[in-house]
Amino acid sequence: MTATSFPVGEIVAARRPHRKDAARNYDALLTAAREAFAEHGSDASLEDIARRAGVGIGTLYRNFPTRRDLFESVYADEVNALCTAAVEVADREPWQALTAWLDRFAGYMVTKRAVREALNDESEIFQSCRESMYAAGGPLLERAQQAGAARADMDFGDLLRLVAGITATAFDDDAQRDRVLAIALDGVRTGR
Repeated sequence: MTATSFPVGEIVAARRPHRKDAARNYDALLTAAREAFAEHGSDASLEDIARRAGVGIGTLYRNFPTRRDLFESVYADEVNALCTAAVEVADREPWQALTAWLDRFAGYMVTKRAVREALNDESEIFQSCRESMYAAGGPLLERAQQAGAARADMDFGDLLRLVAGITATAFDDDAQRDRVLAIALDGVRTGR
């Protein structure tokens, strides 16, 4: 399975321009928006995003006619990266594959919090992203459970809520966040 075989992969591919220079600008805008949303939340300035990307505001609006289009594209791109990460770690030992993916998921939660308020949980893009994330990450938990490395009395939704709850807390630095996440995951792991 590849990341583009998930519904969100198709959405990302359809939105991304085909011309190389336009695709470069599009990617630069997504990166700049992701950084700006992480720093300033959903109120980040579009002018600042364009400046960070090294393009004019017209280029931003040509790619993302509305602020919502930008939020959706950043969100879909992040979920697509999560799906790609699941594919990349799938051949590791089951517990290592799961925890490597969860580490990437924890990083994704920063962007999700920033754009979540701008997206409706029932929007088509949100539903496609959720389906893709479950299809990509769920098998990693199932494999760890089948190997006896993860608790069998939890489902993937439980695990995501655990990690999301931890990442919603303010930490002194990334090292502290990683330490607290590792402590929580010790409660998920069996056969230590």
